[in-house]
Amino acid sequence: MKKYKTGYTCGVFDMFHIGHLNILRSAKALCERLIVGVTTDELSVAVKQKKPIIPFEERLEIIRAIRYVDEVVAQEDKNKLDAYFRLKYDCLLVGSDWQGTPQWKQYEKELAEYGVDIVYLPHTDGISSTLLAEKLSEIP
Repeated sequence: MKKYKTGYTCGVFDMFHIGHLNILRSAKALCERLIVGVTTDELSVAVKQKKPIIPFEERLEIIRAIRYVDEVVAQEDKNKLDAYFRLKYDCLLVGSDWQGTPQWKQYEKELAEYGVDIVYLPHTDGISSTLLAEKLSEIP
């Protein structure tokens, strides 16, 4: 597979788990430099209607500590084109669970005009922050 100069991926990264690590490891394997956008609490509430369990500043520190990550930025909105203009990435990396969705088809169209590829990385089935939160809520 092609090796990119600068890759960008983003997410909430709440209750960091193996699926998050798999995405970051796979993303870094495809690019020389990996920038990771961590979703702010405000954006998470606006988009997902839920506040992350782990506060934003702590999630930033967790992602900064991952050896596959070269730079961490706040993701304050979901506009991938604006992120491209700010960060100048040549590859946007995301989990395969988003492939084919209307939102990501639109991103593909917008970013193709600037020569940016979108690479869909294998999703780790059976784990998510939502699943972890549900399991925690079941503990007496």
